Amino acid sequence: MGQEVVVEAGAGLGASFTDEAFTAAGATIAANAGATVGTADIVLRVQAPEPGEIGTMKRGAVLIGMLSPLQNKDAVKSYADAGLTAFAMELVPRITRAQSMDVLSSQANLAGYRAVLEASVAFGRAFPMMMTAAGTIAPARVLVMGAGVAGLQAIATARRLGAIVSATDVRLAAKEQVESLGATFLAVDLEAMKQMETAGGYAKEMGEDFARRQREHITEALKKIDIVICTALIPGRKAPVLIGADMVAVMRPGSVLVDLAVEQGGNIEGSKPGEEVVTANGATILGHLNIPSHIAIDASQLYAKNLLAFLGLIIDKDKALKIDTADEIIKASLLTQGGAIVHPQLAGA
Repeated sequence: MGQEVVVEAGAGLGASFTDEAFTAAGATIAANAGATVGTADIVLRVQAPEPGEIGTMKRGAVLIGMLSPLQNKDAVKSYADAGLTAFAMELVPRITRAQSMDVLSSQANLAGYRAVLEASVAFGRAFPMMMTAAGTIAPARVLVMGAGVAGLQAIATARRLGAIVSATDVRLAAKEQVESLGATFLAVDLEAMKQMETAGGYAKEMGEDFARRQREHITEALKKIDIVICTALIPGRKAPVLIGADMVAVMRPGSVLVDLAVEQGGNIEGSKPGEEVVTANGATILGHLNIPSHIAIDASQLYAKNLLAFLGLIIDKDKALKIDTADEIIKASLLTQGGAIVHPQLAGA
């Protein structure tokens, strides 16, 4: 694309990318964050910048990253005050043309995979059935709650490890996807589920009656489940609680629950961000933070491709910056421009 690239010294070491590798790829290494972003026209980040870093960027600079704007509205105001043109990658619409930019999918795919591995480490038994001279080991039973990108990858991974897998989702469209992976779909009311999906493919929050019946159904199933992977998120809102403490209490000692939504409030009552909680009945709830960072090399490679595809929208054939606010991808992900908050969900905040 004809751009000059500057990388902060040591930025890639946590993901096994050395400064020498960046230099070999054509980048210049800057000593610190300030030197990296101070003269940059475009700043690419994984997550939102620290407050002190925002002031080091020049007015008019473009900031692109997973900025969590709906959860950090004060930060969005600070981008506007600093004169930044800020884009939130997680707001890129889920349309065919934007698939290569879909950070939620690229990172959730890895999170679902890693969640099963984390559960397998904490679980005191093997996943597959094993028939040995010393006896037969029964296969583990896994329940995946939320059959989006993370959930489907969790199903596939648990199946590859030899577990018996079931899954649940409020969207009826997920039933076929779950069953195509060899898992059993747990459903209470198929007719009601037809109304549980937005036009963008996200799950809607379920009604009170449906939630009660679903909860009773899942509680009964949990009595025979060894491992639960929870992946349910609602964009811009607190994560729905799918499993209450009373539901965890019916599970057998040694059971493991992984809460991938713990950073947005959690799907499991009692989960704690960044902690491993052992409940009174001997079940373990894992609340690991930033699960994709546990598989950092692949997460970085996929995210880099997402960013590169997005840059193709704002850098024209003459290698110059050109932001077309009429483009539906630009319009959906643009937070601030010209000193103002321009995203419709945040403009009045």
